[in-house]
Amino acid sequence: MRQIKITLLSVLLFSIAAPADAYRVTFKEQFYRLFHRQLVEAPNNIMENIFWLEMALRADFANPLHALARIETETEWEKYKNLFNMHLNLKMVEQYLLLGNMWNKRRAYFFNAPWRRQNLESLDIAENLFRTALYYWEAAKYWAERANDRRFRFINLERVQFWEDSARRIETGRLNYERTINRHLASLQRVREAFLAMPE
Repeated sequence: MRQIKITLLSVLLFSIAAPADAYRVTFKEQFYRLFHRQLVEAPNNIMENIFWLEMALRADFANPLHALARIETETEWEKYKNLFNMHLNLKMVEQYLLLGNMWNKRRAYFFNAPWRRQNLESLDIAENLFRTALYYWEAAKYWAERANDRRFRFINLERVQFWEDSARRIETGRLNYERTINRHLASLQRVREAFLAMPE
């Protein structure tokens, strides 16, 4: 009996000492807050950000009371959701471009011939990452088009003004990651051909 009382007392003390402010991350806004930029971009940091952004893309939206912008009407809520999805996809494009550039080779130097196979494998990885970025770019354009619908023209969500600016820049063509990605892919193909031309 004494042992049971000691065990119950231990459990009680432990439960008091346990942090009471922990909560489960379930909503887009919560996952998005886990996304962060590092001073030094390393593959592990970028992959961590891709994970949090992917989780945010899959998650449900929090209640409009907990949105990252002030929401007062259903129309504002709809515009906010479109802008947020666009922004998440743009961040995915940026992260995949950063990651792809870590495997991308800018030139095929003659002294790299002994590592020709490894360089070609690296270029394959970079190409896959750039093509994944292109997929997210298409999704970002889709959500930007929805956010720029005529119904939302006179709705301004001040706290996410940068998102609205991005949507407008996509609409006018001033923000076009497709051009950037295609330049990377064309350059990558030239480098690949140079490596393939090297003697084994």
